[in-house]
Amino acid sequence: MLTINNLHVSVKQKEVLGGVNLSIPENEVHALFGANGSGKSVLISTIMGYPEYKVTRGEILFRGQNITELNIDERVKLGLGISEQRPPTIKGVKLEYLVNLLAPEKMNDETFRIKMLEHFGMDKFLNRNINDGFSGGEIKKSELFLLLLTRPDFLVLDEPDSGVDPEHLKMIGAMITEILQKKKQEGERCNPQARSSGLIATHSAEILNYIHTDKAHIMLDGKICCSGNPAVMMEQIRALGYSYCIECQHANQEEH
Repeated sequence: MLTINNLHVSVKQKEVLGGVNLSIPENEVHALFGANGSGKSVLISTIMGYPEYKVTRGEILFRGQNITELNIDERVKLGLGISEQRPPTIKGVKLEYLVNLLAPEKMNDETFRIKMLEHFGMDKFLNRNINDGFSGGEIKKSELFLLLLTRPDFLVLDEPDSGVDPEHLKMIGAMITEILQKKKQEGERCNPQARSSGLIATHSAEILNYIHTDKAHIMLDGKICCSGNPAVMMEQIRALGYSYCIECQHANQEEH
């Protein structure tokens, strides 16, 4: 569904990504590990098309279409959705306004209101300014709730567990899982394996305790250095830290 070929990206004329290759098939969710400054957020922002991230070489394909030169709006219309690491505070704009703007019919759907608003505890935030005075966990919930309204075909999450206390983390995991659930089309038989695809960038990997991921990748110095089983890689990182990954990468380079 998403394919990245030899992607080079510069920020303020400094190369930050130096040849990223990545492929995420349909119905799969991948994790992206990496220490701070490894390039995770730059890759996420480039996938979404933020203009300050300049692609100098390579391409991004979504469902076979080259989206490298498309703007953010065009990518969203194709089915991409993002939750930022640090969403902005928007004073004077209530969350309910965005909800009505994105999906007005759902506010009149009693089933939706009970399942989404009450179950995820979002009803109390509707009359508050967006992210104004919210805790870290509340900000993440607010962002994910907006994605629940649109259910993008490909979900891009930048550090969804960053700044989130344990109380909110399980709920955030449940919201992400809900977003990834594909709507059953009329006449379609049950397919328990069908879900939206996604890429979850995380430093601590705590969120992966609540979300099933199919594969994991580790970024070092602006490149993906290795890929494998998310659970195994997560345990290695927790036990040995990212310094182990750096040593391993250097050893592989010396062998070659």
